[in-house]
Amino acid sequence: MAQGNKVRAYQNMKKYRLIHVMCAVLVVTGSGCLSLRTDSPEIRTYHLSLDGLSSHILPKQIDGPVLLVSPPQAEPGFETQRMVYVKRPYELEYFSVNQWAESPVRMLTPLMVQVLNQSGAWRTVIPLPSSVSGDYRLDTYGVLLQQDFLQQPSRVRITARLQLVDLKESTIIGTRTFETVENAPSENAYGGVLAANRAVSSLLDQIVSWLQQCMQHSPECDRS
Repeated sequence: MAQGNKVRAYQNMKKYRLIHVMCAVLVVTGSGCLSLRTDSPEIRTYHLSLDGLSSHILPKQIDGPVLLVSPPQAEPGFETQRMVYVKRPYELEYFSVNQWAESPVRMLTPLMVQVLNQSGAWRTVIPLPSSVSGDYRLDTYGVLLQQDFLQQPSRVRITARLQLVDLKESTIIGTRTFETVENAPSENAYGGVLAANRAVSSLLDQIVSWLQQCMQHSPECDRS
């Protein structure tokens, strides 16, 4: 009788151990499943383009000057492809699931080269670095692109400071600070993207007009 009780006790102990092992396996498996799940929202990526640019394509000046375009330099905090917005002065925030395809300052270079080539004022426009010798160089500093939620509707603001240098004379012909502001059609990141594209197009239009004034030696060329 005592021997039978011992056997039953041993069998019960084995059952309890088996149950504990199964529970441990379930916990580990469940944890593994949880670790493989991806609940992160999809990242949305946007770009800047020349859609809506009002400048017309004009014939190039065969004997015109060659313009070299330096890589634009961004303001601190804006060298990233993350999309910047502001809810209170001096504090930069970034959208978590919305981003640019590249930092705005890097996307600006090919757009600037393209529109300046289309302006007809130059024999050719070449981005630096390049082994080609140029007559003039265009430098761009302090590029800033952000969506301001300080008012309703929110607005996208882009600023840049440009400098035109005569390479043959080693002189600065003119400098100008540009700022373009566009209202966002919606209070979210995509509304900012639409406004940003309009703002960039407006900025490039202004740059084309300014460079034409500089080449005509207008006093407006050096108005900051």
